[in-house]
Amino acid sequence: MAEKYKSKIAQAKKDAVIKVKKLVDKYDVIAVVNMENLTARQLQIMRAQLKDTVEIFMTKKRIIRIALTEQDSKKKGLIQLAERMKGMPALLCSNDNPFKLFKILKKNKSSAPIKAGQTAPADIIVPAGPTGFAPGPIIGELGMCKIKAGIDAGKVIVKEDSLVAKEGDVISQTLAAVLTRLGIEPMEIGLDLVAAYENGEILDKSVLDIDEEKFIADMKLFATESHNLAIFVAHPTKDTIHHLIGKTAIETRGLAKHAKIVNKETVKEILAEVHAGVSNVHAKLPKEAK
Repeated sequence: MAEKYKSKIAQAKKDAVIKVKKLVDKYDVIAVVNMENLTARQLQIMRAQLKDTVEIFMTKKRIIRIALTEQDSKKKGLIQLAERMKGMPALLCSNDNPFKLFKILKKNKSSAPIKAGQTAPADIIVPAGPTGFAPGPIIGELGMCKIKAGIDAGKVIVKEDSLVAKEGDVISQTLAAVLTRLGIEPMEIGLDLVAAYENGEILDKSVLDIDEEKFIADMKLFATESHNLAIFVAHPTKDTIHHLIGKTAIETRGLAKHAKIVNKETVKEILAEVHAGVSNVHAKLPKEAK
């Protein structure tokens, strides 16, 4: 009976490895996500939202690593993707742009308080400012968490920004309680996309997490600066040629005028200068010479 049970388990693992391999072959984008702290209800909602473009497959970390390693010969880079798994991993497979996928997943995340025993998802900083608490035991609790506190106008204040936990630190009961009382919710609940594989490249979370407004503003700034530089070095392009021709015409006319070169562009201005000079000389002559 035990041998039969073990055989079924072994077969289930083999089937899972085969399933992962088929997904890798089927989709262009393979991403690893961390499902730690994700509730069943939230996972159900995400599946419904992504069902038309994304397939989510959950299995043990070891099985995913084996399958990705074996498929690395077909799609180079999958081993590096396997090395980026953390927490409770799952595969997210799609033919959509990985930046688009990350944006969708990020949009559907929600913040939540951190609990004792959980690890900090990123550095946790308590910002300086008023807390709204009356003086009391809270000052001691803040001190235990390395938060510099004081009293101002009868209320407890945080004197300066305080780093209370670094990414990966295990949160204590005291710190969890303090953060909750301060209204700081460092946890993000949702599908946490750690890294994605596309066309042999591994795109980490830091690359995929783009501030679109800043990106667009930067592109506009780069375009303006490039245009100005091209004009400064007199580099002709379809965007600068009209400006350069106009600038050259103005400079050429100014040079011709300065050198008293008479042509249809300068004759009026030169004659006007001569006339003005003659008038000035005439005005300075004594009356008997006029």
